[in-house]
Amino acid sequence: MDAQDGNQQSLQLILGHNVFLLKHPDVADIDKVRLKEDVLNAVKSNEMTPYYETLVADKVVEVDQSILDSMRAKNEDEIKKLDEKIADAEENLGESEVREAHLAKSLYYIQIGEKEKALEQLKVTETKTVAVGQKMDLVFYTLQIGFFYMDFDLISKSLDKAKNLFEEGGDWERKNRLKVYEGLYCMATRNFKKATDLFLHSISTFTTYELFPYETFIFYTVLTSIISLDRVSLKQKVIDAPEILTVIGKIPNLSEFLNSLYDCRYKSFFLAFAGLTEQIKLDRYLHPHFRFYMREVRTVVYSQFLESYKSVTIEAMAKAFGVSVEFIDLELSRFIAAGKLHCKIDKVAGVLETNRPDAKNALYQATIKQGDFLLNRIQKLSRVIDL
Repeated sequence: MDAQDGNQQSLQLILGHNVFLLKHPDVADIDKVRLKEDVLNAVKSNEMTPYYETLVADKVVEVDQSILDSMRAKNEDEIKKLDEKIADAEENLGESEVREAHLAKSLYYIQIGEKEKALEQLKVTETKTVAVGQKMDLVFYTLQIGFFYMDFDLISKSLDKAKNLFEEGGDWERKNRLKVYEGLYCMATRNFKKATDLFLHSISTFTTYELFPYETFIFYTVLTSIISLDRVSLKQKVIDAPEILTVIGKIPNLSEFLNSLYDCRYKSFFLAFAGLTEQIKLDRYLHPHFRFYMREVRTVVYSQFLESYKSVTIEAMAKAFGVSVEFIDLELSRFIAAGKLHCKIDKVAGVLETNRPDAKNALYQATIKQGDFLLNRIQKLSRVIDL
C-alpha cells in the first residue's frame, strides 16, 4: 500500500491494528495512551485527512482543527501535482509513463485513506495496464485496502478477480502470495479448514510480508491447523514441518500448545492455551471468532482424551486436565448437549461412558434421509405436472 521495504508490514495495516486495539475494551488505559500517540503520528506523517475525519467521527481521537487544515492543504497540493504529472505524461510521454502517473495517484489516495477515490483511481490505472502481472499487483493493492477497512465484500470480489486473471497467465510468486491473502480472508470469515490448507501450502514460499510478519503467519497456521487437522496430518504437516520448527519457539506458549496436545499432556495444554487466549482476543482478524475458537479447541482436546476410553471417571479426567470435577462436569454437559461430544455422564457413579458413532450406520441413515427427501420432491413435482 505504500512504498517501503518488501520485507516490512504495510504501515496502513499496522495503523488498522493499532486503531482496533485503541477501541478494544480489554486494552489497559496506559497502553491506549501510547497507541493513540502512535495512531496520530501515523495519520499526520501520511497526511491522512479522510481517515482522520473518520477517527474523529468514531470518537477514537479528538479533533485538532489546525492539524486537519494543514493536512487538507497538503492533500490538495499533492493531488494537484499528481494531476499535472498525468497531464504531462499524456501529452509528452508514452503509455508506460501515463500508467505510472495514474498509479502514483492511486497510491497517494491509498496513503491518505481516501478509500472510494483510491478504488476509482485503481480502476483507471487498470485501463492503462496490459501485463497480467501488473494487473495482479493492482488487485493486491485493492485487497490491502479491503483488509485495512475489513471490507470482506471487497476482498471476496477482488479474490475472484485475481483467480480469473490467473487463468490468463501469471507467475508462481504472485499465485503463492494470493494463497496467503485468501487464507487470511478465510480465517477472518471463520472458514478455518480452508485457511489451514492455504496457509500450509504457503509455508515454504511465504513472501507476503506486507500483510504480517512470518512469525504471525506461523501463529495463524498453527491455530487453524489444531482445529482442522486430524492427529496424523497435524504431526506430518505442522509438528514436524521444518519451517514451523524454526519459528515456533519465538512465539510464547505456541510450541507447548501444539506439542502438549499431540503428546496428550492435557494439563500443560490448558496452561499454554490460557497463555494464548489474550493474544487471540487482541488479534484483529481472530477477535470476532474468539468464543467460537475457544469452543472448537476444547472440543478437539476433550474428544482426543475420550477416544482412548470406553468409560472413564470424571475425577480421572479432571486430574488429567488439572481442573476441578465440577468444571469438567459443567463443560462436558454443555458439549454433549450441543452434540459436540459423543458420550454420556453417569452422575451417580461419577463415570463418563463414550458412545462413538458408527460411521457406516451414520452414512446409511443419511442415505435414507436423502432418499425420503428426494421421493417427497418427486411426488410434489408429479402433482404439479398432473395439474
